[in-house]
Amino acid sequence: MTMKKQNRRDFLKLSGMAIAGGFLGGSVALPDRNRLDINSDTLKVGLIGCGGRGSGAANQALTADPNVILHAAADIFPDRLNSSIENLQNNHGERANVPDERRFIGFEAYQQVIDSGVDVVLLTTPPSFRPLHMAAAVNAGLHVFCEKPMAVDGPGLRSIMESVRISKEKNLAVVAGFCWRYHEPKRAFFSRILDGDVGEIRTIYNTYNTGELWYRDRQPEWNDTEYKLRNWIYYNWLSGDHIAEQAVHSLDFMAWAMGDVTPVSVVGTGGRQVRTEERFGNIFDHFALVYEYPNGAKGFHFSRQQANCENSYKAEIFGENGFGTANVSRGIHRVEAGQTWDYSGENNNMYQTQHDELFASIRQGGPINDGDFMAKSTMLAIMGRMAAYTGKKITWDEALNSDEVLGPEIHSLDQHLAVSDVALPGVTPFR
Repeated sequence: MTMKKQNRRDFLKLSGMAIAGGFLGGSVALPDRNRLDINSDTLKVGLIGCGGRGSGAANQALTADPNVILHAAADIFPDRLNSSIENLQNNHGERANVPDERRFIGFEAYQQVIDSGVDVVLLTTPPSFRPLHMAAAVNAGLHVFCEKPMAVDGPGLRSIMESVRISKEKNLAVVAGFCWRYHEPKRAFFSRILDGDVGEIRTIYNTYNTGELWYRDRQPEWNDTEYKLRNWIYYNWLSGDHIAEQAVHSLDFMAWAMGDVTPVSVVGTGGRQVRTEERFGNIFDHFALVYEYPNGAKGFHFSRQQANCENSYKAEIFGENGFGTANVSRGIHRVEAGQTWDYSGENNNMYQTQHDELFASIRQGGPINDGDFMAKSTMLAIMGRMAAYTGKKITWDEALNSDEVLGPEIHSLDQHLAVSDVALPGVTPFR
């Protein structure tokens, strides 16, 4: 980091322009959201991963603060990068006008964005790339929005934990893609759980049972590697399996209710009953797991991606004095403990709130850091996958210290990517 850039960051920290939910009034002059006005207060954003979630995060970043610009962007595929920028320009005009020289393509493009002079990076590639990208970002002294999950295996998670440590030393913001932690109804609900309304927790039942997801048909111009990368959710070494890529939100509910205390162990099962075709890679289509906590509490997790089945997306929390439910499918947030409490306040756009609070915290010089809980919630998914794949009881320490690396490092679209066999409980070894 150059001295010039450090001085600029120090100035931004001292400027104190924004607070959560709005900007300070008085004599502070803020730029017109529809006008490009780059100055010493401008925060430059780099987008790394230009798919739907990345484009959404960039839109929310540009909406959160009128003095933010999209400075650089990176993706493996030019079509995704260019369509993302075009859509962002339609919404934000010149503030999203990334010139060709700051549109980076390829597996090293993330580093080019980091080196381009940005202040904040949005890490929204497939999860397997996240540890590498986050390490590079925090080592460069950048604030980070980091989509979930943060890793797909133990070595990747340990790298994330080291990056979190560095981010704290450097006073960097790290906002995680666990979006429900920024949802006002759930903030109110889990506050009551953590305040002891239901007493000591005995059991948590959480689900993410949904239908099948998207699939992209192979195009004539795609080689096998490009085909896999464009369908990354179906390969465990890219996504971590659907327990990590999607159902981790429900596991995060469990972690939140338990005050982010980590479980001792997990045991369970899973497999693929319906989604068995080769085009669905090597992931499972269902998981059923039991987590055991130090105080004897148990967390029961069920997740499924199967069409034409009963869906369920919720957390039910049973304590010694009552019961609470956060039901995403039905929009219910209720605690029953002596008397019934139902949430009746604001229902905010949690995705936007994430970025509102991220940029406000940077402006104020007290950056949010979600690093600890995001790593723990990600490990819940990783250890659950390990237990289901192997059929073994897996402890927290075993999962965290595992040397298993799910997939290869990818450096080129010409690289051959072998797909491992679908795991078989009782046959697949723990590593």
